Amino acid sequence: MSQTVDFGAPAEFGKHCFYVTIPASPNEAVSVFEDYGFDGDATQRETTQCRVHLARKLWNKIRDEARRDFNNRLKAKKLNTGTWSVGKVKLDRFLGRELCVLAWAAEHAGLDECSIICQKWQALRPEERWWFYTKTASEAGLANQTDRGWRKAIYCALSDGEGIKIQRKMKPVLKKAKDEPETSSLLDFVEKGEI
Repeated sequence: MSQTVDFGAPAEFGKHCFYVTIPASPNEAVSVFEDYGFDGDATQRETTQCRVHLARKLWNKIRDEARRDFNNRLKAKKLNTGTWSVGKVKLDRFLGRELCVLAWAAEHAGLDECSIICQKWQALRPEERWWFYTKTASEAGLANQTDRGWRKAIYCALSDGEGIKIQRKMKPVLKKAKDEPETSSLLDFVEKGEI
């Protein structure tokens, strides 16, 4: 069995992993990076991409849920557990993907929505989180791409649905079929003053 550090990240140099940078200042944003490593080729340059910058107050709302979930799964595999501490904290590449999904949902949220986002994130299976990560990273996976496609969709999917303003660009026009019977609702009668 290979050695791991922090949240299941490989201890060997140059392996694919994620890491979170947590500044000492309690007001500075927390950032999540994907480090592709060298993959056994020392002639290549290491590639690192910043996936998300998260306001510290939002990070403080989601970090404990992520830590608890990750550590329970690491314990089940008989691996050392991790903790969030100031500096650079490494994660296994799959756990890093899952953390990105949680952080992407939280980056659009208010503080009161974070607990709902965490609950819905926990209800997802790891494979579902990986799928969300893959879809999002392919079109809006960098830190500066916050208002695009799947990045906003993850927030909509994991939040409570309150305050989301999505308007239809075009309203459908429905043609009534000749064979279709006339339908009325109770509301129609109330509006006409018949009730």
